[in-house]
Amino acid sequence: MDITIRNIDERLYRRLKAMAALEGIPIGAAITQAIKVWLEREKRASDVSLLDMKPVSFGKENARLSEEIDEILYACGSEE
Repeated sequence: MDITIRNIDERLYRRLKAMAALEGIPIGAAITQAIKVWLEREKRASDVSLLDMKPVSFGKENARLSEEIDEILYACGSEE
């Protein structure tokens, strides 16, 4: 289905488009996946245990995201 959506943040759209390209999926599939995740958020918050959650890929450029967050929050390794 072809749909026109107005007033989308251009920076966010470009990031989504780049991530979709890295994952090798069309932008429409990426948007569909984002909508699905957004619509299921309430179900996940109330019905899902942490043990039931599946890993999510944030793309190759974010492979160290968890470590970078730790470095920022806990100043790990910044006093060298």
